[in-house]
Parts: sequence; C-alpha cells; structure tokens
Amino acid sequence: MHRVLIFKLIVELVILASLTANCSAKVFRDAREETASYWNDAAQKTLSETLNLRTNENVAKNVVFFLGDGMGVTTVTTARILKGQRQGKPGEEQSLEFEKFPYVSLVKTYNVDKQVPDSAGTATAYLCGVKTNYEMIGVTAKVIPNNCSSVAGQEVSSILQWAQEAGKDTGFITTTRITHASPSVLYAHSANRNWEVDSKMPENATGCKDIALQLIEDVPGKRIKLIMGGGRGYFTSENETDPITHEKGLRKDGRNLPEIGRAHV
Repeated sequence: MHRVLIFKLIVELVILASLTANCSAKVFRDAREETASYWNDAAQKTLSETLNLRTNENVAKNVVFFLGDGMGVTTVTTARILKGQRQGKPGEEQSLEFEKFPYVSLVKTYNVDKQVPDSAGTATAYLCGVKTNYEMIGVTAKVIPNNCSSVAGQEVSSILQWAQEAGKDTGFITTTRITHASPSVLYAHSANRNWEVDSKMPENATGCKDIALQLIEDVPGKRIKLIMGGGRGYFTSENETDPITHEKGLRKDGRNLPEIGRAHV
C-alpha cells in the first residue's frame, strides 16, 4: 500500500515537472455536471467523509519528505488540470494524490529581507522551521550576507539532524547537485548558497568551510547513510580528472572528499 502511494506521488511530481506539455487534446464534458443534484451529492459525499474521518494517533516510524521546487498553489493547480486533460477531461475536477490526504496544509516560506525569495532561504524555512535572509543556508537572519565570521552561533538544525538525534537513519535524493541550495540546508550552514566548494569562496572566508566539506566532515552530514545527486566536481581536486565526466575537479585544497568520507565509514 505504502509503495503504491509513493509511486503515485512520484508520478505526480513528474507531472509537475512537465507542465509545458501539449494540452490541446479534445476535452469531453461530463453531462452530469449540468445538474444541481450532481454537485449537491458530491458535497454531501465530501462532508460525510470528513465527518467520519478517524484521527490517526499512531506514532510515525519514518518520514519521507517530497519537495517539488517552486511547488506553490498555482503550480499545483496547473498540475491538477494537466493530469485531468491527459485523461481527456477538463482537468479542474481532478485531485492529486496528496490532496486526498486527511490533512493538508499550506506554509509560508518567504525570505525576511526580499520580496521574491530564493530556494536557500525557503529551504531553511521548511527544513529548519526558521525563516532567514536571501541566499542563506541553515542560519538565522542575523547573519550578514557573504560574511563568514557572522555565521558562528547563528546555525540552525534541520529535520534531518532531528531524525538522527532520534536514532533514525537518514538520506536524501536530489535531481540537482547535492551541494545545491535546497538539499544543502539539510546539513550545512553558510552565509552564501554559492559557497559550495572552496574555489567559489572569497579569500577572506578563512574561518568557514565550504558546503561540500561540511557534508563530509561535520554533523549531521557525515552521518547520512544515503546520498544521491550530482555535483561530483565539487568534491574532487582540480588536479584530478573525473573517470565518468572526464572533467577536472573544482577543489583548490587538493583533497578528494569522497575518499576521505569512505575512510571514516
């Protein structure tokens, strides 16, 4: 049952990622929608299901956190319509699988210093429960942008660290670099989301670790059991050639972080 539900959620995330698909297929109307009884019956059915809802008071054993980047109300609505139109229906009548959950909520993930946020500050909001500044990773809004020395003492922990402290195994999978803004908030703290590798950090940022190094050396990063994503070059030396991409690494410190990580397993 749980595997089927997770599969359905993955399918719907794929739909969310393909909103530019051609939706010009012929749409067939449901004649029942032309009657008042159809809508009244549907309302009664929904009301009855809600009133008969039994509260699940069991303690969750595990948590699977799905994130569709930029997945606001408008995007969800568009995905719902696309799903229906692919079935030859108008689309608005559809429901995505997670919309059928007994409890659904909305959360604000804005940055405190910008009208339009970025995924670093918003990830800090939904993964750490703390809103922060634009381009900040896992720190409070007291941190000064691009100021390495202002990070100390302003770090905030993430749901991944809370899980580890509760004795859980943890991991994450991403379609982007594993040091990118959204996933890095799980384990890193930085005054700039772009400090993914030492070669991207300013010379005066000597007291801070780059994001890739934090993943390998610090808690909770070094305790993560499963990591899947891109960005291999951020973990290897500029003197090394990647055997798969055949490109040089990006690290100036000459370190091969995957080898260091394996040595501590």
